[in-house]
Amino acid sequence: MQKRSRYRYIFITFSIILLLTAYTTGCSRQASKNNIDKYHGDTVNLIYYTIGEPDKDLKLVNDKINEIMARKIGVTITYIKVGWQEYEDRLNTLISAGSQFDIAFAPNYATTAMRGAWLKLDDYLLSLGKDLYDTIDPTFWQGVRMNDGGIYGVPTNKELAVRDHWMYPASIIKKYNIDITKYNTLESLEPLLRMIQQNEPTYIPMELDRDSQNFFALYGYEYILNHKVPLMVKSLDPNSKVVNIFETKEARQTLDTLRRYYKEGFINQDAALREPGGLKRGDQVFWKSSGGGPLSDTNWSKDRGYKVVSNPVTPSVVTTESVRGGIMAINANTKHPIESIKFLNLLNTDPEIRNLFNYGIEGLHYTLGEHGQAIPIPGKDSQGNPIPDAPASYAGVQYTQGNWFILKTIGGDNPEPLDKWDQFRKYNAEAIKSTILGFTPDLSKLTAQTDNIEMIWKKYYPSLMTGTVDVDTILPKFNQELKQAGIEEVRKEIQKQLDEKRSSKR
Repeated sequence: MQKRSRYRYIFITFSIILLLTAYTTGCSRQASKNNIDKYHGDTVNLIYYTIGEPDKDLKLVNDKINEIMARKIGVTITYIKVGWQEYEDRLNTLISAGSQFDIAFAPNYATTAMRGAWLKLDDYLLSLGKDLYDTIDPTFWQGVRMNDGGIYGVPTNKELAVRDHWMYPASIIKKYNIDITKYNTLESLEPLLRMIQQNEPTYIPMELDRDSQNFFALYGYEYILNHKVPLMVKSLDPNSKVVNIFETKEARQTLDTLRRYYKEGFINQDAALREPGGLKRGDQVFWKSSGGGPLSDTNWSKDRGYKVVSNPVTPSVVTTESVRGGIMAINANTKHPIESIKFLNLLNTDPEIRNLFNYGIEGLHYTLGEHGQAIPIPGKDSQGNPIPDAPASYAGVQYTQGNWFILKTIGGDNPEPLDKWDQFRKYNAEAIKSTILGFTPDLSKLTAQTDNIEMIWKKYYPSLMTGTVDVDTILPKFNQELKQAGIEEVRKEIQKQLDEKRSSKR
């Protein structure tokens, strides 16, 4: 009996020890899950490509990012920026060559997704990336879903509708007491441009570049693929037909006006050759167009080197293009899908990391104002004196790197309103969805045609859309060569798939 009691005692004691071990292990795991600042284990390094000129202090910022992320999620990154003009070619080469990388900014999201370049994220967004999924406006997810119903990239949570704004120097607008809200058509600008040409000779009246501006949005059109395949549809007309925009009366009117403006000397002479973003800080320009949301004037003023004011001239419509403007995607061949999701989840939900990517290191690249706003620190000369309008030694490209709504607002001489993100939420709530939001035609059998169309576009578009060439001579050639390249075949296929999509919704 004594022996049996002793065994019973040992068994009970052993059972209690097992229970306590299981309990404490469970507690330890739970604490580790809930306390993101106490990661223990080996770190994994990810290779991350994005667009933007490499910064002087990029490595410093990269090191700081890694210090924080290693502690929080056990992930570090190799942060690679590729210049604005080289990025798309570099990314296409990386994808085609099967080069090893993990995450990239995806400017041609739909095209590369259909090529199988990106990892399908749906399962991850229901589990490890649920916080990421829940923090982003559902309309963005609707817009990035592909034809198979899958999500292959993480959209930047920002303004839903990117409206075209026409911006002007605040000093000139004040000097001549101009009401910029009266000028909403290309033709209406003529007296203003003429006045600037005569009275302010140091200013370029109208600045354009070789990618020019989507003036067709003024008539309610949006591109179905991208502007290099000039097939468009009217955003808010549920029965609108797909058209080659350059065969429409609206395009002819736009081109004729631009040609007249160029001949009058309103448009910069190098427009057809000027690279996008070629306008230098401080250059004196009266009219310039850019896409943005509410309160964009602060950022544009910083970029231009003087205060600008702007007027939105297109409707507040959520298009597929606007929601796909800032997507980060994971390489389909990554060896680290879990860690990549962890990184994207943190970037979109953790203010410390998101602000570090955007503004750099506190105390080195910016200080905090009394209301917690980020105030950029200007560059200094060799004697330590501030250099007026010096380029930043680090600057994130905001629309490419995740959730805006956890960013600090900007302070300084022209501070943003403290309720900036509330204004953005209101703006998003009032935006109207395009009737073709999320529509992505499958043109996998017509890639030769779309490639040829893009080649023709490069040949004619820059000169036509800047007024540089005679419309009567060049427009017929452009349309004829587009037909030879197969634009009508592509148009019919897109129309067929759009009709099928519309029928399925009825």
